[in-house]
Amino acid sequence: QVQLMESGGGSVQAGGSLRLSCVVSGYHTSTYTLGWFRQGPGKEREGVASIDSDATTLYAEAVKGRFTISQFSAENIMYLHMNSLKLEDAAVYYCAVTPSLIYPRQRRLIPASFATWGQGTRVTVSS
Repeated sequence: QVQLMESGGGSVQAGGSLRLSCVVSGYHTSTYTLGWFRQGPGKEREGVASIDSDATTLYAEAVKGRFTISQFSAENIMYLHMNSLKLEDAAVYYCAVTPSLIYPRQRRLIPASFATWGQGTRVTVSS
């Protein structure tokens, strides 16, 4: 079975940086879409960034220019580098995968497009 495990969350001052990791196990297909999502207090889960097996990336407008998604496929690891963190970035962050290339690409930021999810890692931002 496919399993995902996030790590790297924690507390950070506004303006600081964190790197989240997602380890994917039991997944051996060459075609996929990976995504990072987050859910803050009182909010719906929202897409943050995605990357696919062709290394095509997509970012939500709220994080564009501050966050970078990447992958090291040989180790089945996906990363989210977060810079210039804001109070509004505080949330539980989840990684997810689906074994296809999602089209149209805007659907890669929609939670319903993904089949398998990690348990989440919490990011707290303080002023």
